[in-house]
This record gives sequence, C-alpha cells and structure tokens, in this order.
Amino acid sequence: MTKWFGKNDRLFLGAVCLALLLGGIWFYFFKGEKGAVAEVTIDGQFYGTYSLEEEQTVEIIVDDKVKNVLKIQNGKADMIAADCPDLLCVHQRAVSNQNETIVCLPNKVVVEIVGGKRAELDSVT
Repeated sequence: MTKWFGKNDRLFLGAVCLALLLGGIWFYFFKGEKGAVAEVTIDGQFYGTYSLEEEQTVEIIVDDKVKNVLKIQNGKADMIAADCPDLLCVHQRAVSNQNETIVCLPNKVVVEIVGGKRAELDSVT
C-alpha cells in the first residue's frame, strides 16, 4: 500500500496554510492607510478636499442651491442625496481606495479619492 502524504508533505501543506492565514490577517487589518481624502470637483473646477478620517456631511452647493450631499463615514465617501433625475451617483457604492470615483453627470460633480491605499485587485479568480 502506498502512502499519500508523508511527513514532508504535511509540513509543506502546514507552511502553505500558515502563510495564507497570515497573509489574509495582514490584508484584513492593514488594507487602509491614513491620509486619504475625497477631492470634489464641479465641472472640472476644484470645490473642496475632505478627509476620510473625519466623519462629516458635505453639502455641495452650486448657485445657492444644494445639488449633492456627500457623507463621509467609517473611512468611506458616499453620495447620499442628489437633485438629478436618475440618481445614479446615489446608487453607487461608497468609495475609499485611491483613484476610486463617484460621478454625477447631470450636476457635473466628481468625487475622487486621493492618497491612501491603492486598490490592488478588482476581483479574485
């Protein structure tokens, strides 16, 4: 009768499992970096920069009228209200990684995350 797993095979598999576990723990706890900010532009013009570390609600005002409302909470920026007809920007997920954006085309509002951690993977196969 032949053995499927010898002592060296068990040690190798144990080392691989341990490395995967430690990598997963590191990724889970250290995925975000300090210093990320949400940069808001309207029609290509700079509107403001808001830290993701500070919880706040930002009303984006154009021509004395609130066009969009941006909520920053738990290190993420989320568009929670808009006066545009389709509300696609409100239905987008909250953003927190570098170069992620929320765009409101009718109001020409763009929220982009600058600094912080760069998203490494779009998906895992």
